[in-house]
Formats: sequence, C-alpha cells, structure tokens
Amino acid sequence: DSQRVIRDLMNRFGMDTQQIKPRSVQHLISGAKNRMVDPSEYARLAVSPGQKRAAELYQPYLDELRRANALDFDDLLLKPIQLFDNNPDVLEKYQNRWKYIHIDEYQDTNKAQYLLARTLARKMGNLCVVGDDAQSIYAFRGADITNMLSFQRDYPEARTIRLEQNYR
Repeated sequence: DSQRVIRDLMNRFGMDTQQIKPRSVQHLISGAKNRMVDPSEYARLAVSPGQKRAAELYQPYLDELRRANALDFDDLLLKPIQLFDNNPDVLEKYQNRWKYIHIDEYQDTNKAQYLLARTLARKMGNLCVVGDDAQSIYAFRGADITNMLSFQRDYPEARTIRLEQNYR
C-alpha cells in the first residue's frame, strides 16, 4: 500500500517510476523516519537525485497517509513516541503496565526503537537487552550499532553479562 501511494504521488508529480523506483523512494523515506528526520530536515540533507526526489515526496506522502487515516510500518514506532511526548499521563500508564522490558537482537535496533525503549524504561529502569555487536546485519534497514555500543554509557547502573561460549 505504501508503494502504491508513493507511485501515485510520483505520477502526480511527473516523476518517472522507471528512473527511480517507488520502492527506492519508500526505502529512503523509511530510513529518514527510522532516524527520526522530519521532511524539512530530510530536504535540507538530501544530496543524491534519489534523495531529492524522496524529499519532494516525503511530506505529501505523510499527508496522503493522514488523509487515508493510515499508518505505515515506521509509524508504528513514531506515533507512540509522539503520543508519549505529548501525553505524560498516557506514558505513565504504559510505564506502569510494562515494568520490565526485554529486547533481543539489540544490535539491530534503530533510533526510533531505541528512543521508544528508553522512554518506556525510564521510570522503572528495568531494561534488559541481548545482543552481539559482531552480529549487526541490518544497517541497510536503519539499525544503529551505536545503540549497543553505548548501552553501558546510557545505562551506567546496568550489569553486563558476557556469554563468551556458544552453548548450541
């Protein structure tokens, strides 16, 4: 559905869908959303022709989603973050509901996932992550290995347990 919306927008804006594929535009917009870069900032940072086209379509894409009362996959992370930022009472409800948070494959989290976990865990401080900094394979999907590498700095009270042997 997201690609269809982007394809329709590309046609409306007179962009050749053979020159740059709607899937590529969707990937670029998704990457910006995962890094929590808004349309105006993305337009300022756009360098390549593909990025510039994606920048032109980013805000109209968001507008189309809003008009259709729809969310894309990335919004499933961004909208709760916005909800919690704007409604402390809602945030507190969920912080009380989930007293313990466990995240597996933490090395493959992106900025939005990091921020959502940090926001939810802030009150209770009970965040357990599992990951291997040598196994990060999803950078192409926005995974940011610095989330893993800076965990001890971000959570100085955390205890690190290293599993140095494979038990399979």
